[in-house]
Amino acid sequence: MTVHLHWFLPTGGDGRTLVDRHAYAPHAVGRARPADGVRAPDIAYLAQIAKAAEQLGFEAVLTPTGTWCEDAWLTTVALAQHTERLKFLVAFRPGVVSPTLAAQMAATYQRITRGRLLLNVVTGGDAAEQRRFGDRLDHDERYARTDEFLSVVRGVWGGQPFDFEGGHYRIEGGLTALPPDPLPEIFFGGSSAAAGPVAARHADVYLTWGEPPAQVREKIDWIRSLAAREGRTVRFGIRLHSVSRDSSAAAWSTANRLLDDLDADTIAAAQSALGRSESVGQRRMLALHGGSRDALEISPNLWAGVGLVRGGAGTALVGSHAEVADRIEEYHGLGIEHFVLSGYPHLEEAYWFGEGVIPVLASRGLLPRPRDAASPATAGGGAPLLVAGGR
Repeated sequence: MTVHLHWFLPTGGDGRTLVDRHAYAPHAVGRARPADGVRAPDIAYLAQIAKAAEQLGFEAVLTPTGTWCEDAWLTTVALAQHTERLKFLVAFRPGVVSPTLAAQMAATYQRITRGRLLLNVVTGGDAAEQRRFGDRLDHDERYARTDEFLSVVRGVWGGQPFDFEGGHYRIEGGLTALPPDPLPEIFFGGSSAAAGPVAARHADVYLTWGEPPAQVREKIDWIRSLAAREGRTVRFGIRLHSVSRDSSAAAWSTANRLLDDLDADTIAAAQSALGRSESVGQRRMLALHGGSRDALEISPNLWAGVGLVRGGAGTALVGSHAEVADRIEEYHGLGIEHFVLSGYPHLEEAYWFGEGVIPVLASRGLLPRPRDAASPATAGGGAPLLVAGGR
């Protein structure tokens, strides 16, 4: 079992700080000036990140979904024209399009990109965000709908007319005239009791946010047992940030600088907003630090500082290249195959990780040697991928 490495596309903006997702003109779209040090998520900049990720040997890039970022489908199909092998882990919400249309979109995407689509199914944990898109179901009902949605998608991909009748969807003769080839792998995440059975029935890869190893082991055991009852096996991935440097001291200095422009009021406001989320995974992220700057290293080289102001993945691997590789190897030993990583700013951090950590992992036999400009494609390949939580 080798390690599969993936990067992140910051379609809500990027920069040298913990970027405010609202920095792009929430009150005057197209007229407001971006905050100092914040990079707009235009195609030219995102293409730089995508090309760097491909060159460095990452297999795919994750794109988020939601109000404060660009549409993942449109952005990534544009970026596919700037890359050759890189796959795109496209986040989308089941409640905003019909499952038959989603199946058709995926099939078209696979033909346009020659098989580079991976699906990141985001059920949604914020009721206010869901209502912006016209979705008024409660938390558990959203997972019930996702269960039906994925049943329809897989059925429609079968190449024959497909009928389905459930509590949320009634499909008669659902069909994609040309099914996708290959079928996109499904990434899925969720920490609630409602999420687990859905992952067990549908996920190719279950993706967790970066909790300490003991908690990750508990999640793996939980999903494995649920999947076994369904007669299935599920692979596992983890979503983390990364701050890797030539020395441990330099890495920790960089991590701590990310908090320099965050005052107590900013953190308190962010924690209050994040605390209203219905997501069990988000509550688990908040519990790692309790809103305090104290003791943010919650496990060796695992730093919870990002989660003071950022929703979703709130922890980072921080340390020397060898130390970060140690932690990846530790998670890998638990059964984690896929590592979806990011860092601020995403262009520079891709290089720090790609040129620092990837050679260490390769020397330990955990992945192929990094690709260089003159060598054939060996690190991207046709690796299978996962179902996850949005960003």
